[in-house]
Amino acid sequence: MTVRLQRARPGSPELQALVDELAERLGRSVAVDDPLVRMVCTSRHFGDEDPVRIGTLLQGRADNASIRHVLAQGVTQWSRAGFIDGRDDLGLLPRYVVPLRERGHLLGLLLVVVPEKTLAEQETRAIARAADAMAAQMYGEHVATDTRKADERDLVLELVGTDVAARTTARRRGRELGLLGAAEHVLVTVVQLSCATELVRHSEAALWGALEGFRQTRSAQGLIAVGRERATLLQLRDRPPARDEVTAQSAHILDELRTFLGPSADPVIGVGGRHPGLDEAWTSYEQALVAARAARRLPALKSAGDWELLGELAVLLQLPEHVLNTSLVPKPLRTLAEAHGGDRLRDTLRCFLEHAGSIPRTADTLGIHRTSLYYRLRQIQEITGLDLDDGAHRLTLHLGLRIEELLAPGADRAA
Repeated sequence: MTVRLQRARPGSPELQALVDELAERLGRSVAVDDPLVRMVCTSRHFGDEDPVRIGTLLQGRADNASIRHVLAQGVTQWSRAGFIDGRDDLGLLPRYVVPLRERGHLLGLLLVVVPEKTLAEQETRAIARAADAMAAQMYGEHVATDTRKADERDLVLELVGTDVAARTTARRRGRELGLLGAAEHVLVTVVQLSCATELVRHSEAALWGALEGFRQTRSAQGLIAVGRERATLLQLRDRPPARDEVTAQSAHILDELRTFLGPSADPVIGVGGRHPGLDEAWTSYEQALVAARAARRLPALKSAGDWELLGELAVLLQLPEHVLNTSLVPKPLRTLAEAHGGDRLRDTLRCFLEHAGSIPRTADTLGIHRTSLYYRLRQIQEITGLDLDDGAHRLTLHLGLRIEELLAPGADRAA
C-alpha cells in the first residue's frame, strides 16, 4: 500500500491574490501554511528560495522533519509575529512567521523568507496589514468548512451509535447525500490522544490532517468524525482490506500525528473487525475501541491495536476499567511470582502453555534440556498447587498470564 503525504487544501483565489500582492510589495518569497505547516498558498520566488521551499512546491508540503522543526518552535501558540531559526541540515532559511488568528481561531501561518532575520519597519507594517486581511478571508472559508465537518461528524457518530433507529436514518441520509456508496465491507478505525498539554484546536486539526487522506482512496470511501481527543474513520470497501494494508494505514496515521503533535499527545490507534455491509459499522466501532484500549495497555503493539489479532485479550479488555486490576490474577500465579526464581518459572510456564503443552517444542524454544524442563514444571506444580495435565488448571494459569500482560508497567497510561 503506497501512502502519499496529505497536503492541505489549496487556498482560494482571493487568498492567493493577497499572498502575491504582499510578495511583490516586499520582493520576498511569501507563503501561507495551515496550522499543521502544510502549504496553502505561495508566491513566486525572489531569489531567496531554499531546498525546503522548492521541495514543498514539488511535493505539495514540506517533509516531516521540517514540519517538526517549525512546530517545535511553538509557532502555533505565538500571540504575535516573530522569526524562526533556519536549519542548514534541513535546507531551511530563517522565516518571519505571523500566526493568522480570527476570533480566537488559529487559521494558518504567514511565512516570509528572511535570510538575514531583519525587516525594515515599513516591511513589518505591510506584513501586519496583509496578515489581517488574510485572517479575515480565511475565517469566512473556515466557518463554511467547519459546518461541513460538523455535519460529517454527526453522521458518523449516528452510524456507529447504539440507537438502532438513528443508525437506520443516518444510513439513508448518507446515501441520499451521496456520501455513502453501496460497498460490501465496512471498517472502522479509532484514534485516541492523551492530550495532556496540546491545544484543543490544534489537536483537532492534527487528527483531521492525519486521517483525511483516507477518506477517498482507490480502495475505500470514508467519512471522518473528529472530537477533542478522539477521531473515528469509517471506511466502506468493495473487499476486506489485507492485513498489511491496515498496518500501513495505521503506521502512516501515527507518523503524521507524531509530526503534528508533541510527545504528550501519545496517540494510539484501534482497528475494528472487517464486516459485511454498513449495518455493521457500529460493531466494527465497538471493536476498534477495544483495540485502542489494547494499544494503550500493551507496549508490544507499538500504539496500534487490531481487533482481529487480539485473540482472547479482546474478551479481557471488555472488562470495566475498575475491574481490570491485580485482583484478577489467580492466587496460584501470584504465589509463583513471589517464589524463588519466580520470573524464570513464569517464563517457562508461559512458553509451555503457548506451545500447547508440547515438551519438545517448549524445550527447543527455551534452549534447555527436556530433563531441566520437567524439573521446572514439577516446581511450578508444587508452588501453585495446580496440575498442568488438567485443562481447567492450564486455562486458569494461561488467563492469569494474559491478565498480567494487561497490567504490565506502562499498561495503564491513560487507559
